[in-house]
Amino acid sequence: MPLLISRYNSLALTLTLVIVYHIDHRNWYNKGMIEIQRCNDSEQWDEYVLEHDGHPLQLWGWGQVKAMHGWTAERVCAYDGDVQVGAAQVLIRTLPFPFRAFAYIPRGPIVNQRYEAEFLKRIAHMVKRDHRALALSIEPNSREIDLPTPWNKSDNTILAPETILLDLGQSTDEILSAMAKKTRQYIRKSATEVSIRQVRSADDLDACLDIYKQTAQRAKFNLHAMQYYKDIYQQLGEHSPIFAAYVDEKPVAFLWLAVSAGTAYELYGGMNEQGQTLRANYALKWYAIQKMKEWGVQEYDFGGLVAGGVSVFKQGWADTTTLVGTYDFPLSPFYTAWTKALPNAKKIIRAIKRR
Repeated sequence: MPLLISRYNSLALTLTLVIVYHIDHRNWYNKGMIEIQRCNDSEQWDEYVLEHDGHPLQLWGWGQVKAMHGWTAERVCAYDGDVQVGAAQVLIRTLPFPFRAFAYIPRGPIVNQRYEAEFLKRIAHMVKRDHRALALSIEPNSREIDLPTPWNKSDNTILAPETILLDLGQSTDEILSAMAKKTRQYIRKSATEVSIRQVRSADDLDACLDIYKQTAQRAKFNLHAMQYYKDIYQQLGEHSPIFAAYVDEKPVAFLWLAVSAGTAYELYGGMNEQGQTLRANYALKWYAIQKMKEWGVQEYDFGGLVAGGVSVFKQGWADTTTLVGTYDFPLSPFYTAWTKALPNAKKIIRAIKRR
C-alpha cells in the first residue's frame, strides 16, 4: 500500500509539473503578444503622448493638420492585456498607380522597447491590408534602434536625421558654455535691440507669415499655402507657441515651435531685413530655449540641419546630434521602383518650382 501511494504521488507530481510547464509556457508566450486598436479619442491620445515623453509630431493636432492637407491619420495603440504599452500616429498618403499608398510614422512610435518590433510589424500589416501601402516608413526620435529583417535603412528621408539637440536639464551656464563665443556675443547684443514675446493675435500671426514669405524668397525654399500654417496654429493650439522679436511693436523675426512634455521642436522661423541687421534670431532663439526650460520641457530640438547658412547658425549653439534616420518595411513588389523613383521625382518638383 505505501508503495502504491508512493507511485500515485509520483504520478501526480509528474502531471502537476507538466500542467505547470504548459501554463508557464503559455504565459511566457502571451507576454510576447500584443493587441492593437485604433484610438478615436483625442484627449486619451494626447494624454498618452504627453505622459510618455512622445514627440510633438505624434500629437493629435499634428495628425489633424496633415489630414486637412492630403493625408489620412491613423492613431494606433498597443495593449498587453489591459495595459497600454505603445502608440503610433501613422500618416498615409495616396500615391499614383501602381504604388497605391505610402505610410509614415513621424518621430515615433512611442513604445516600450520590448514590444517595438512586434508593434511595428502589426502596423505594417494593417496599412498594407487597409490602404495597400507599398511601405511603412518610420523616423524614430531616438539615437539607436534594433529592428529585424525586412526593415532596412533608407536614404529617402523626410525629416533630417542630423540636428542640434539641447538637454534642458542642464543649467543655463552649461548650455551657454557649449556655445561658440560669437553666438554668446550676438545673443547679448541682439537682446538690447529687440523685445520678445509670444504671438497671441491673428494680426501678429499674419505679420510672421509675411516675414516667412520674405525669408523663403531670400533663401529660395518653397512654402505650403498660408492656410496650412494657420491650420497648425489652430489644431496644435497651446502645443505650438510662436515667439517673435519686435522693434517698435512690429515683428522683425519669429520662431515657431511644436511642444510636448518631452520635446520642443522647431517648425519654422524667419527674419525680415531689419531682423537680419539686428541679428534678432540670436536673442529670439535664446528666449525660446529659456522659456522651454521654464515650462519643464526636457529637450530642445533645432528641427534638423540642412545645407547653407542656417545650419552654420545652428551649429554655433551646440554639437550635432544624429538620430537613427529613416527605416522602411517594404510591403509591395513596387517598393524598389518607389525608392528609385522618389529622389528623381523630388528633383523634378524642385526644378519646376524654381522655374
